[in-house]
Amino acid sequence: MLKRALFCVVAASFLILTGCSRETHQEMPETSRRLVINLNGTWEIAEGDMDSVPAVFEHKVQVPGLIDMAEPGFKEVGKKSPKRQAFWYRRTFTFDEDIPDVAILKIHKAKYGTKVFLNGSLVGEHLPCFTPALLDVKPFLKTDGQQNELIVRVGANRESLPEGMPTGWDFEKYLYIPGIYDSVELILTGAPYLERVQTIPDIEQGKVKVVAEIENVDAREFFNLQFQLYETRSGRNVESGAVGIADAAGKQKITVSFKIPIKNCNLWTPENPFLYELQLATEGDQMNTRFGMRSFRFDKETGRAVLNGETYFMRGTNVCIYRFFEDADRGDKPWRAEWVRNLHRKFKSMHWNSIRYCIGFPPEIWYDIADEEGFLIQDEFPIWLLSDAPEKPVAEKIIPEYTEWMKERWNHPCVVIWDAQNESVTEETGKAIAAVRHLDLSNRPWENGWAEPQSPNDCVESHPYLFSRFFNPSWGGTDFNGLNDMVNVSSVPRLRDAQRKLDLPIIINEYGWLWLNRDGTPTCLTAKVYEKLLGPDSTTEQRRLLYAKYLAALTEFWRAGRECAGVLHFCGLGYSRAGDKPRPQGGATSDHFIDLENLTFEPNFERYVRDAFSPIGLMIDFWAEQLEAGSQQKFDIVLINDLPMPYKGPVRLVIERDGKTVAEKSKNCQIDGFGRIVLPFDMDIPKEEGQYQLVAELTLRDSSKIRSLRDLKVVVGAVREPPERMAPTERRKEKITNE
Repeated sequence: MLKRALFCVVAASFLILTGCSRETHQEMPETSRRLVINLNGTWEIAEGDMDSVPAVFEHKVQVPGLIDMAEPGFKEVGKKSPKRQAFWYRRTFTFDEDIPDVAILKIHKAKYGTKVFLNGSLVGEHLPCFTPALLDVKPFLKTDGQQNELIVRVGANRESLPEGMPTGWDFEKYLYIPGIYDSVELILTGAPYLERVQTIPDIEQGKVKVVAEIENVDAREFFNLQFQLYETRSGRNVESGAVGIADAAGKQKITVSFKIPIKNCNLWTPENPFLYELQLATEGDQMNTRFGMRSFRFDKETGRAVLNGETYFMRGTNVCIYRFFEDADRGDKPWRAEWVRNLHRKFKSMHWNSIRYCIGFPPEIWYDIADEEGFLIQDEFPIWLLSDAPEKPVAEKIIPEYTEWMKERWNHPCVVIWDAQNESVTEETGKAIAAVRHLDLSNRPWENGWAEPQSPNDCVESHPYLFSRFFNPSWGGTDFNGLNDMVNVSSVPRLRDAQRKLDLPIIINEYGWLWLNRDGTPTCLTAKVYEKLLGPDSTTEQRRLLYAKYLAALTEFWRAGRECAGVLHFCGLGYSRAGDKPRPQGGATSDHFIDLENLTFEPNFERYVRDAFSPIGLMIDFWAEQLEAGSQQKFDIVLINDLPMPYKGPVRLVIERDGKTVAEKSKNCQIDGFGRIVLPFDMDIPKEEGQYQLVAELTLRDSSKIRSLRDLKVVVGAVREPPERMAPTERRKEKITNE
């Protein structure tokens, strides 16, 4: 039986009574806790139509997971099939307590469209696929050890949803695998019921504002809201007290707002992901939420991200979780916390501090892990609409999902950007943003794809896919034929007309167009690229080496230009499948793993691209492929510092042949915090023709070395003079980059 503890009543509205003990955190009384029954595990499952519960359930499947994990397996899962309209999940459970004041079933995420029955009665329906269903099951529960039968129906394919609802359409996916792909919980608790809490850090004042929404289920006149704040890792108590809530009679929902001081608060950053835990309790309910003391915004004047009041350069990658869902080697990896944590740690090893969860949301444990490991997350809602998209979501159906999305995520310090959509030109997402952005009291910035930005405090995305014109000559600048033309590329990436209306900071969160599958074969979008760059008979090793070197060079270029708030490579995790068919059947993009279980990167990628993302980085700003033997050449080395402290040390420029140094010069340099300098070198080019490599190198404080390199061919006889790089004012006018 759920027990209740009487607290002292304070008959003054929103009065805070604080106890200032700062000893190790002590749990609130056992009697005030809610009971959360985890319903994850093995469920029965069957296929059928949309309206009739199957007579028998002959398959089993894991929750959370996807239906392609069922045993025995179903055929044609993930595509429209005459075999079924829906899948039906079934499981039973019992509990011995009395039925409490509140009983909520929470299905964190399921697709496509969720309908729930408990003990033969319809509980309700939740159509959104990417946000949680919260359903009142109190009228249908059986207690005292009686068996409860829970049945959940999900649509078998994305066509199961009504027109105008987002379904997660992706031009580069061909399987849309249904299932309950996040946790299921039964929440049993007393009154007053703590429905939701939002934490709003104020790092300047050293306080956190708490806004709690409370259901006054039993219509009491007054009650206390107790709070306890402590450090998550150490358990050290920070502050505790109570808020007295008077004049509550007749009010079904009450919103309580108060502030808690945090003396000497620790700020959350990717480098120091310090978390606090807030515990709230009424007489009959208790809930915990984690948060971090951090602020995040964009500075329109500088074009930079600002974390906790300081400039912060975003370096990172993308995770396309819904593409990974259709990967042959996916298995149960997305739901194994240890694997997910190791994935994020692998990303950290690449000098990445940011991730765009791209065109879709992973399970909630990913956000917990990003909080703990320290990443800035650009959280992208799964809308991608190009001219021939088969779905056309409308604002009226987007708004409820945006609302549920924000309420589920707003306490995560990792989530710093609400990303409304990807590469879409539509007014509907803008309307939805305008309707919901006020709900986030931390006022995070939004990003609205290729559509018009909605606030001067937002940011815009750019996808400068220079090599895409090798796939389709009508795309991109007609003058770009390879890295030798980088001198003509603007360091200000191209934007769509609608994106330019507010002159906002830019995040490059896709670039490259050089993807290889995990086995080294080209994707359906890059076969022509490698044929033009390496010829028709290139080897796997040649392609992998070129990919790594070119991607490193592009990363250096976009970072060294200092025109963008962030540079995020595409992509850190996706699918990998044969590219011998057009998209969506043919694999269009891929990640860089050669061993997915052990998270082993392709070695060339790790060697070259890791250096390109170093916080203290360098770039050889030279792109010619041939030099005249015996000539003298000036090379500019661009050095950047993403960190607040200055860097001082030597920079070497070396000409190598077959791994042996044939010429070398060294200079000392100093780069201010967040600074950029250009260091010129005059070098004598070898007199003997052949293949050489130009290597710039700096040494970090930990003695590790960061390198930038260019491959050169030295030839005897006159060579076309390498063109000069455009001046910055010219670069802003001459844009040949492609979206």
